[in-house]
Amino acid sequence: MDAYPLYNLNYLLCMIPAFIIMMIAQISISSAYNKWSKVAVSSGATGAAAAQKLIAQNNLSNVQLKGVSGTLSDHYDPRTKTLALSQAVANQPSVASVAVAAHELGHAMQDREGYFPLKVRALLAPAVSIGSYVGWIMLAIGIALNYLELAWLGVAVFAIGFLFALATVPVEMNASARARKMLSESGIVQSGEEARGVNAVLNAAALTYIGALTQAVMQLLYFISMVLGMGRRRS
Repeated sequence: MDAYPLYNLNYLLCMIPAFIIMMIAQISISSAYNKWSKVAVSSGATGAAAAQKLIAQNNLSNVQLKGVSGTLSDHYDPRTKTLALSQAVANQPSVASVAVAAHELGHAMQDREGYFPLKVRALLAPAVSIGSYVGWIMLAIGIALNYLELAWLGVAVFAIGFLFALATVPVEMNASARARKMLSESGIVQSGEEARGVNAVLNAAALTYIGALTQAVMQLLYFISMVLGMGRRRS
């Protein structure tokens, strides 16, 4: 069999739905964040102040705050129990800032409670980081040499990335639900407009997780169809 590239017009056509969702997601999160980062919360809480208050109120005393560079680079690291906030989020008393900070603390609550999807995602993370390189190599070599078994092994490695993206959706959705509840109960968010802003920021972020899952699904289906076609030609 003649070798053919992993990426071609069929790949681009297959990935169009994912590309569209990702593009919409990026526009949505940028628009929502830019809009609501200019709207102050009436409580006057910055992202860092909101995080400190929620840490105290939710018995998360083992969580440490630190600064991190970049925009929307905020994250919670379960290995070090550290909440990293970007400068804009930490220092601005905006709706967007408290929404982002509370969302990341939602992950801290999941970590404390042993939230199962979070544990699954953490378990898959090392395999995904390695598989992002190994999967390509296995597929490329398997297809180039008409080595069907190696090509299927490459597909299996890509399936781990799909499982990671699948586990990420409930993790992020649950963290956002926790964030909404914490912000409301703590009084950090007080008005209906502020609550709408929190929802706008968190919903826009959720679309990025859906986009990532769609991309993983479409890519996996593309490689499965490619290897199936390879098997039919060999038979």
